[in-house]
Amino acid sequence: MTGTGPLPADGPPSELDKLRRRVAALSAKRDEAEARLHALLGSLLPLDDLLADTCRRAGALHTARSARETASAALALGEQIEAAHLMLRGEFARNDVSAMDVVGRAADPAEMLVIGTEPHPTRPDGTVLHEKVTGFRRGSATLRPAHVVVSVPGPAPEPVPEPVPEPASVAPSGSGRAQPRRTTRSQRRLPRKPSARRRRSRHG
Repeated sequence: MTGTGPLPADGPPSELDKLRRRVAALSAKRDEAEARLHALLGSLLPLDDLLADTCRRAGALHTARSARETASAALALGEQIEAAHLMLRGEFARNDVSAMDVVGRAADPAEMLVIGTEPHPTRPDGTVLHEKVTGFRRGSATLRPAHVVVSVPGPAPEPVPEPVPEPASVAPSGSGRAQPRRTTRSQRRLPRKPSARRRRSRHG
């Protein structure tokens, strides 16, 4: 006897059941992504606090009243910046993000963008000499390519000489002409009056 009743429980799922499973899987993935995003943003809040405090310490450099206060403020500012960098790199590591560190390697178009070349007498052609922009990976995938300068055959470039500081110029006056440097009273040699010379000759 044949009938049109429901299929047995161990039969293939209906199209409606498949659709429900897909919706449930997508909802679970969405909830997981939302949770990860919420956790990531929450972990960056202390970094925002640290950067806000760093800005406050940077402002202290402009209000320092002595060289000692300026040096102390600059040291504290450097420590703040280093702490912020370490905190950010720590959050990267917790999310499987790492810097590439490509200096000394052969240029790889999949991970690097060559933005310049530089002659080098010993490095093989195409070796990364400098990393202008740090590259990052997330897992094994490239999150951002590194911007690099690679070697080409040739002698090493001559070092660029440091510029010689020019002597301080005399501050211009309101008319735009340079003012002569004033001499001190001890440097001045004023001509003596004739009467003073006559009195000295009488007493002599």
